[in-house]
Amino acid sequence: MNFGRGPSVVLNVGGTRYSFSREVLKDFPLRRVSRLHGCLSEQDVLEVCDDYDRERNEYFFDRHSEAFGFIMLYVRHGHLRFVPHMCELSFYNEMIYWGLEGSHLDYCCQRRLDDRMSETCTYYAAEEPNGGPEGKGRRPPGAEGRKWLERMRRTFEEPTSSVAAQVLATVSILFVIVSMVVLCASTLPEWRAPENRSAEEQSRYTAESVREPSGIIEAICIGWFTAECIVRFIVSKNKCEFVRRPLNIIDLLAITPYYISVLMTVFTGENSQLQRAGVTLRVLRMMRIFWVIKLARHFIGLQTLGLTLKRCYREMVMLLVFICVAMAIFSALSQLLENGLDLGTKNKDYASIPAACWWVIISMTTVGYGDMCPITVPGRILGGICVVSGIVLLALPITFIYHSFVQCYHELKFRSARYSRSLSAEFLN
Repeated sequence: MNFGRGPSVVLNVGGTRYSFSREVLKDFPLRRVSRLHGCLSEQDVLEVCDDYDRERNEYFFDRHSEAFGFIMLYVRHGHLRFVPHMCELSFYNEMIYWGLEGSHLDYCCQRRLDDRMSETCTYYAAEEPNGGPEGKGRRPPGAEGRKWLERMRRTFEEPTSSVAAQVLATVSILFVIVSMVVLCASTLPEWRAPENRSAEEQSRYTAESVREPSGIIEAICIGWFTAECIVRFIVSKNKCEFVRRPLNIIDLLAITPYYISVLMTVFTGENSQLQRAGVTLRVLRMMRIFWVIKLARHFIGLQTLGLTLKRCYREMVMLLVFICVAMAIFSALSQLLENGLDLGTKNKDYASIPAACWWVIISMTTVGYGDMCPITVPGRILGGICVVSGIVLLALPITFIYHSFVQCYHELKFRSARYSRSLSAEFLN
C-alpha cells in the first residue's frame, strides 16, 4: 500500500472494526479489500470505500456488519453460508460488493439462492414494462402496445393483480366447477342408460349427444378454456416457454381430447367402427379430469404443492429409491418363506416375486388391505420387520420435503400479498 501510514489498517464495516496488517491486504481473498493495497491517493481510496480517516488509518464501509461477519468466517474457515433471518438476495448483494460469487457459497445455500433468483427474476421481468422514472418521460415507439400486452398478461397470469384479473379468475373457476359437475353426473346410471342400446341407436345417440344439454354445457366450457388458452398464448412474452410450462401442458391435455372425440364422431358417422371407437372416446372424455389442476392458477395451496415437488425432486427420487430397494429385498424374502421353501404350507398368493411386491408396498405404507397376508411364522416376523422398516424409510425424507413446503408457502403468500397491495391501490384510485 502506497497510501496511508502505520503498520496496520482498520476496516470499519457498519460500526464493527477489523484490524489487519498491510501485508495481509495484498493477497486478501476479498477483491474490494485487496484493492486498498494498490491505492496511491485519497481519491483512489474513496473509490473503494465510503470514507477514510487519515489520522487513524481507518477505512469506513457503509455495509451490513453481520453479513460481513459471515463473510469473514468464510475468509478464515473456507465455508460461506447465509445469515439467518436475512434475505438471500440481500446477502448475495453483499457478496457481490466484497467481490465474491454464488459459487463460493456452500451447496445447500447455492440451491436456495438459485431458487430465489429464478423466481425473483421472473417476477421483476414481468414488472419492468410498467415503469421506472424513464416511463414518465418520452416513450419509445410501441410503448403503449407493450404496456397493454403486459396488462393483459398480468390479468390472465396473476389472479390477484387487478379487479379484472379477479373477475376473470372467478369466471374460470366457475367453468371448472361446472365442467366437473357435468363430468361426474355423466357417470351416473341414469345418464349412462342410453349407452345400453344397439349399434345403430348408439351411433345416432353419439352423433346427437352434442345437441343435448350436457353436450352444450361441455361445448361452452371447452370454448371458454380454448379462448383463454389462445389469449394467454398471444400475450405471452416467450411462446416456446409458454408451451413448456406444466400448467399450459395440462390445459392442452384437457382441451385436445374434446376436439379429437368430436372429429372421431364426425368421421366415423354411422360406421360400425364407431362401436370400437367408443372406448377411445370415453377415455378421451375422462381426461377432462385434468381441468381440476387448472385451479392451481388461483389457489396458493396447489401452487405450493407443485413448487415443492419441483424443488424436492431429489428427495422424491431418494424416497422412491428407498422404496424400490426395500421392495426388492422383502418381496424376495417373503416369496422364499411363504412359497419357495418346502415347509408343508405354501401360500399361493406369494407364488412369484412380482406378486409379493404388492404385499410389500401396502405393508410399508401401512395400508394393509388384507388381500394378501403371510401364514407362516417366519413370514409374519418378516412382515413386522417390513412394516417397521417402511415407517422409518418413509419418514426420513419427509422432513426435508416439509421444510421446503413451508418455505414455498411463505414465498408464494408473500408474492400474493404484494399483488393484493397493488389491487387495494387500484380500488382506492
